[in-house]
Amino acid sequence: MSASPAHLLTTLFMAAAAVGYPSRRSATDLDATPRTTVTFDELSAVRRFKAHTLNYSTLLLEDDRGILYVGARGAIFALNSSDVADGSHRTIHWEASPEKQMDCLQKGKNNKTECFNHVRFLQRLNSTHLYACGTYAFHPLCAAIDANRFTLPSHFEEGKEKCPYDPARGYTGLIVDGGLYTATRYEFRSLPDIRRNLHQRPLKTEESPLHWLNDAEFVTSVLVRESKDSPVGDDDKIYYFFMERAGEETTSFFDKSQVARVARVARVCKSDIGGKKILQRKWTSFMKARLVCYIAYYEVLRSVCSLDGGGWASTVFYAAFTLSAQWRTMEASAVCRYSILDVQRAFEGPYMEYQDWARKWSRYDGVVPEPRPGSCITDHFRRKGYNSSQDLPNNVLDFVKLHPLMFEEVKPAGGEPLLVKKNVVYSQLAVDRVQALDGHSYDVLFMGTGDGWIHKAVVMNSGIHIVEEVQVFRDQQPVESLVISHVQRSLYVGAASGIVQVPLASCARYASCYDCILARDPYCAWDGRACRAIATTDSTGLVQDIQSGNKGCRSGSGRVRVPTGSLLWKNRTVLQGDDVLLPCDQRSNLARAVWLLNGSEVLGTGQDHLRVGVDGLLVTDTLPQHSGEYRCYGEERGLWTLLATYILTVLPELPRSPTAAPSPHAASQTTNDMKVAYISAIVTLVVLCTVLSSILLYMSCLEKRKGKYVLRDSRPPSVELQTVSANCLRKGHREEEEEEGLTYPDGCLRIIPGEAPTAATSPVKELPAAVPPLPPPLPTELTNGVGALPNVLRKMNGNSYMLLQQQEEPLVSPLYSASFTEELSKILEKRKHTQLVEKLDESSV
Repeated sequence: MSASPAHLLTTLFMAAAAVGYPSRRSATDLDATPRTTVTFDELSAVRRFKAHTLNYSTLLLEDDRGILYVGARGAIFALNSSDVADGSHRTIHWEASPEKQMDCLQKGKNNKTECFNHVRFLQRLNSTHLYACGTYAFHPLCAAIDANRFTLPSHFEEGKEKCPYDPARGYTGLIVDGGLYTATRYEFRSLPDIRRNLHQRPLKTEESPLHWLNDAEFVTSVLVRESKDSPVGDDDKIYYFFMERAGEETTSFFDKSQVARVARVARVCKSDIGGKKILQRKWTSFMKARLVCYIAYYEVLRSVCSLDGGGWASTVFYAAFTLSAQWRTMEASAVCRYSILDVQRAFEGPYMEYQDWARKWSRYDGVVPEPRPGSCITDHFRRKGYNSSQDLPNNVLDFVKLHPLMFEEVKPAGGEPLLVKKNVVYSQLAVDRVQALDGHSYDVLFMGTGDGWIHKAVVMNSGIHIVEEVQVFRDQQPVESLVISHVQRSLYVGAASGIVQVPLASCARYASCYDCILARDPYCAWDGRACRAIATTDSTGLVQDIQSGNKGCRSGSGRVRVPTGSLLWKNRTVLQGDDVLLPCDQRSNLARAVWLLNGSEVLGTGQDHLRVGVDGLLVTDTLPQHSGEYRCYGEERGLWTLLATYILTVLPELPRSPTAAPSPHAASQTTNDMKVAYISAIVTLVVLCTVLSSILLYMSCLEKRKGKYVLRDSRPPSVELQTVSANCLRKGHREEEEEEGLTYPDGCLRIIPGEAPTAATSPVKELPAAVPPLPPPLPTELTNGVGALPNVLRKMNGNSYMLLQQQEEPLVSPLYSASFTEELSKILEKRKHTQLVEKLDESSV
């Protein structure tokens, strides 16, 4: 028996607590329902871009220039960021050559998806050029593109050290101060690697004696400017988020036979130039730690976004996780928040060491050399004479080679997820920080799903409130990219089918103060007449309540009453005993329907004939006392708003006409008579159908027993061809005994293949008046003679033969003629010993 999603979520929480990840709240508390749902057909102010290609997944927004660059399959586009659909875009066509596509196909790759040039990297290189890399049909190439002319250069760079071969391979890249920092599996058989190119000191990770990366699949990378205003002279760092196969680090409550993949965060220092003798051209600052959110070791990292609150110390990371393949019975996503300080704390903690004899990782409790391995060069290092990584002692570099993994895990802020959403797979995240009217800053998350929806949520101290869910694509497809523009106040969504530009807020969608306040949207506020965007409106007189979502529209009675003119009373009249549904459309998924009948609340439970549902109020088996005024309110967070009003009238009986109306007994008798008439008509039709079916079945069987096929001819005598029956063929074993005769004892003809007789020798004669008896009937199992026919055909050397007979028009049934048989026997007797013609198939009688 399969468990419900809620039960599985509870099980996961209990399992997480068992391995050291307790949660103060239940799975139900961590789940959140989007307040409003906006379908594709309800969208407004949305702009779309699509060309004759696919996979618009690589986005680069330059807000100050008003350009959105898009890398797609075989093309790069420059769109107007204010309106991506205005048609002013520029295009670079960058298709893979036919030779490379053929080579890709010969390698066994898919010519429908893989053997193209998928643009995977697109960044600003300098003030004049962009830098782009594509898979180029499994032959990666890179190019520096003049941003003003927006054309491809005449010379391309080899991309195998900078871009993956496979378009589906996890990949991330950044250009930092002219250096290209990328992470992926670069070649067919190569191991995953973090590399730096376009730099005078190219670097990569170490592969021996320990692999620093174990079958890693990279998700994203983030630059944190930790050198800015650093009191210790720290270095800038690049953080990499990825999934990799876990070693035997700790135990897990899951099946040990399963190969676990864990989420990791790794970092390198921007000023790292490798070691002098040890770790030459290798990172000396590489360190990695486990990233946990929900269930230890079995989280699948999908997306990570970062937010700098004005200084690197306030940097936060938001990460989306989904359940791994072990939980195939359900879909669920978790969103966790991490502080940069928590990440640093893990990298400053104890190391782990791989024990060959035990084949597992364990905590290292030995002596740690100085200066601390894996650290960036700071003022403290410089005072000791270590001005670069090449000045580090050999024992420090040897320690770095063998201890890349940290013991401490990076745990989410608060020790638990912000959100756990069942039946949803979050594929991409983007975050914005908004200043609200209460003086606080709120993080607004835009979460793209695997089926083409966007969930917009505001982060509270206690969790997440999902403002709305918006269907941005009609066809289900994963959201692959999300970029926020503060200048255009837009969200750009990239997917396989195209680019969608969506407003960060659609305040006009909230038609009342009730909707505007309860939405708890930091972008919107109520000005007394309409819900407006804060960024474009003077804040004077605006009302907003993000924390509680119920202040600003409350009246003395606690109910928000819509003006009388905006709602019309709807009349409903029904007969006593009938059912009636009074619809009430709730605008909010979080609202509770409250019905009042003549001023008293209809509970909907414990009351006969009244049922409150999601569609409205159902009154069953109505009675006269159900007549009255019905009002439907939507109750949410203590606020009531009037949504529908009805006047229901229940008639006790049918109104009488001026003439004498029939009595109830007569009406009942009429109804019964009509029922009897209907049943009689149905029975009659069934009987007729049965009789006709029987007749047709009998005629069909009769025709099958005859086994005849009549040939229509224009000549007066009609010719009939009768198939050879098994009744005649079964006597073939007496062929030698009656070789001199032309007929079997029962009157069946024996046909000898040979040349056809001419018209002059035709044996057709006038039939005698006497009618001979009909041939004996054939056995049922040999009606068509199929069982015996092949043997005769082999004896006849493949020649066809039939029994022929003629009948005159007046005859009712086909009969065998004695004179016809005798005449035909004489002719065949003369030809019995003649030589057969060469073409046996042309012989006829």
